[in-house]
Amino acid sequence: MQLERSLLNYLTLLVMLTGTFFSMKAQSEILFRSGDQGYQCFRIPALVALDLKVVVAFAEGRKDNCADFGDVDIVMRRSTDGGHHWGPIEVVVNNGDLQAGNSTPLIDRLDPRFPDGRLFLFYNTGTASEQKTREGLGRRQGFFITSTDRGSTWSDPVSISDQTHFDRYNQVKDIDHRTLAYAPGHALQLTYGPYAGRLFVPANHSKGPPQEEFKDYRAFGLYSDDHGVSWKVSEDLQTPSSNEVMAAQLPSGELFMTVRIQNSTERNKFLARSLDGGSSWYAEERSINLTSPVCQSSLLYVADKQKLYHLGPAATDKRARLTLWSSIDKGYSWQVEQLIEEGFAAYSDLAYLEKDKLAILYEAEDYSEIRFKLIPIP
Repeated sequence: MQLERSLLNYLTLLVMLTGTFFSMKAQSEILFRSGDQGYQCFRIPALVALDLKVVVAFAEGRKDNCADFGDVDIVMRRSTDGGHHWGPIEVVVNNGDLQAGNSTPLIDRLDPRFPDGRLFLFYNTGTASEQKTREGLGRRQGFFITSTDRGSTWSDPVSISDQTHFDRYNQVKDIDHRTLAYAPGHALQLTYGPYAGRLFVPANHSKGPPQEEFKDYRAFGLYSDDHGVSWKVSEDLQTPSSNEVMAAQLPSGELFMTVRIQNSTERNKFLARSLDGGSSWYAEERSINLTSPVCQSSLLYVADKQKLYHLGPAATDKRARLTLWSSIDKGYSWQVEQLIEEGFAAYSDLAYLEKDKLAILYEAEDYSEIRFKLIPIP
């Protein structure tokens, strides 16, 4: 009898643990799946939380295949209950049979004209592949659209290429910046220090003809101090091959960026730091802790926890082992908090929804899915 009772207790515990396991797995939801609404592939996720309820997820809807260039739209889904249920896929930007991509959302909460906030979505268009554009055979341009009703409707596009992207088409003497790409992932409004209110959008471009190991790439940023009416560009990073970037601001006022290095040898993230709101960079350094393949990753500062969070694939030989790191010392050292996805995982974005939840949007299953997950914030 005692043996039977012990066995029963063991089986009950096993069922409880198994139920907890499946409950945790159920928190992952596929927001974009290959084949949905005629799109062969969805890539390049971006995520923004307007408050505890309204969350907007963006992606590139690629019509014909999974290639970066082609007939690519920007699509979105909205949640009005904190990411538990989602509306249908909607097309936000359609550039005909050409490319629109690199969704980069930002919320301006400090414009007195819009007391409920204004949502920006920055994006790029392209007339040729990235390689052809590096060779001078295509053109990239930058735009934004805005929403004052939490993503329900959107404005007409506003071009900011002439202010922020200097190539042969705008005839800026002695400057030949060819490719252009924002983030991808969310941008930010600065909230600390003398530059509070500034809109800052991480970006990268290529300079002059292609160089070996993508040494023509340089990361930089664009910023506005008048709520998007006019734009300026920061200094370029000095690190060759620096391209996809994400940024966060620390309470000290320092702006901090994580940087992808686009070459075949580097397997760590690089970091950049600014004390003047992203106008210039006083430090660029390799992170020892943040291992990575050649891949974008996401970054977020959460004031309630006084922590920086970094999310990206930790494997160095492939895009896999999506890992959440944290830092309590301004990004000088990092600790692993949680393995989010053991297998394939690539681009991602992070948002802070509640005092105990992080929202994660990421590519999985060999680019056939973009998944959303809520996790307890460590």
